[in-house]
Amino acid sequence: MSLLLAVDIGNTTVAFGLFDDRTLLHHWRVQSDRDKTGDEYGVLLRNLFAFAGLDPAALPGQHPASEPAPVSPGVAVIISSVVPPLTPVFQTLSHDLFGTKALVVGPGLRTGMPILYDAPLEVGADRVVAAVAAFEKYGGPCIVLDFGTATTFDAVSAKGEYLGGAIAPGVQISAEALYLKTAKLPRIEVRKPARVVGKTTVGSMQSGLYFGYVGLVRNIIDEMRRELGAEARVIATGGFADAIAPEIGAIAAVEPNLVLEGLRIIYERNKGAA
Repeated sequence: MSLLLAVDIGNTTVAFGLFDDRTLLHHWRVQSDRDKTGDEYGVLLRNLFAFAGLDPAALPGQHPASEPAPVSPGVAVIISSVVPPLTPVFQTLSHDLFGTKALVVGPGLRTGMPILYDAPLEVGADRVVAAVAAFEKYGGPCIVLDFGTATTFDAVSAKGEYLGGAIAPGVQISAEALYLKTAKLPRIEVRKPARVVGKTTVGSMQSGLYFGYVGLVRNIIDEMRRELGAEARVIATGGFADAIAPEIGAIAAVEPNLVLEGLRIIYERNKGAA
């Protein structure tokens, strides 16, 4: 068994994926909290492993934190992070729990995808990782649509080059802004309402948020396809993908674990650095 723990640290959630070679055995999502210590995340991860019937102490390469890391760790770790304060926390966790030096997506790690951004270091690691996975599975040109804390649209050429994209406020951020910046509008659940013409304040807010967001997504896809070509395939991921995708006929597939799969692919391209 060759195990890989992929860790995607986002602004809202941290996603974990445990792979055996190319098979995703288990995956979990927990709330992202930059105030948590490595010990706290370690306890949380141990509990998730135990809940899935896995014993971290029995995994190859696991060792007490006081002992030196084994030369040939049995569990490899790769990290993608858009929350800089949490990156070293999970690097330490990787060493203490598995005796493994984690690979971190960033400068010096081969992704196999040229980044044609004017300032390549500005591109979020999760955006690059998702683009790598989408191109590996679906080819190019393609548009990767990630419904996360922010909604990102990333363009990949037919040659597999990362071209750039667009960033919009996430639908949950938009809902929260209405609540925080107005005196009388309530905090609401974002979901598709029964009708566009709302008969209540909550119904009117849900209509504006949901159908307004559908229009935003459709328009950006249309504009990106003008530049990439009408044949560009659209791949969606992220927490709101299942809720929004049915309204967007252009979306070819929803891949909930796209970033985790991308981390696995990038790890395989950098095994020698692990």
